Amino acid sequence: MKPERSSPTASRRTPGRRTGSISGRKILPFVVLAVFLACTALFAGCIAAPEGQAAATINGTVTRVEVIHFTTPNQCYSCVVLGDYAEETVTTHFADELASGKMVFDHISIADPAQQEIVERYGATGSSLWIGVYDDQGGFYPEEDVRVWYKLNDKPGFTTYLKTVLEMRLRGDLTQ
Repeated sequence: MKPERSSPTASRRTPGRRTGSISGRKILPFVVLAVFLACTALFAGCIAAPEGQAAATINGTVTRVEVIHFTTPNQCYSCVVLGDYAEETVTTHFADELASGKMVFDHISIADPAQQEIVERYGATGSSLWIGVYDDQGGFYPEEDVRVWYKLNDKPGFTTYLKTVLEMRLRGDLTQ
């Protein structure tokens, strides 16, 4: 007579438990999450932007554009370069707007108590470049431009990009 052999999986099986299939209760949360994410993606463009976020264009006429390089007490090399490139771009390409007051450029430390009102108005929390557009109807449209960080190794590309964005903002175009 042959001795009875047991398979390695036979000892782990319990009565009433199926192997190789996943219970519906384990899949349900993933299905719900997938449906939620799909609906979010489909309807993302159908809702209005939250208050404080820029629309595609402003309703009135642009009265002033602020370009602010917010700094921290201990800036890294990239943070310093960001501010230098931004200042050079603005002073080189927008000298007339700076002279008339239609454009303003500044370096502001977020740690300076005297600057807290403007830091809070923009919502700056660290080293960053912000553009604020004011219109003649009392509107204020702040935006942090994070794309400039990706252009620090390409000064001509940085300058071209920022110049283009600022020209758009001066026209009231808040896209891009």
